[in-house]
Amino acid sequence: MALYEFEHSETTTAPADAVWPLWAETARWPEWDLAVKSVALDGEFVAGSSGTMVIDGLPPIPFTLVEVTPGRSFTDETRLEDALLRFEHVLEEVDGGTRITYRVRIDGPEELGPRVTSDTPDAMRALARLAEASSRV
Repeated sequence: MALYEFEHSETTTAPADAVWPLWAETARWPEWDLAVKSVALDGEFVAGSSGTMVIDGLPPIPFTLVEVTPGRSFTDETRLEDALLRFEHVLEEVDGGTRITYRVRIDGPEELGPRVTSDTPDAMRALARLAEASSRV
C-alpha cells in the first residue's frame, strides 16, 4: 500500500454559483468528465449520501459524500477492497472568476493514483468551460 496525493486547480471566469450545480447535480458529471458514464446518488447532495459511479471498463464504483458545504466544497470517499480514495473539490472566488481545486488522496496500490488522476486536468477544464457557457446564458 502506498499513499498518493494529487492536486490540480483551474481558474474560470464563471462565478462559483455556475460551477456548483455541475457538481451538485451528479447526473451531469458525464457532461464534463468523459470517463464517467453515469452517476446515481441515493438521496440529496448532502454529507452522508451515497451513490454509484460507472466509469468505462470498470464495475460500478460506490462513493459517499463525507463533507458538503453548499456553493463552496464537497468531499467524497470511495472504499475499495484494497484502497481508500478521497476526493476534495473546492471553489474559491478570485479576481475575475473562480478557482476550482481538486485534491485527491489515495491509500492503496501504488499504480492506482496515476490511473485515477490522469484525466483530472482535462475534466476540470471541461467543467470550467461548461460553467462559463452556462453563466453566459
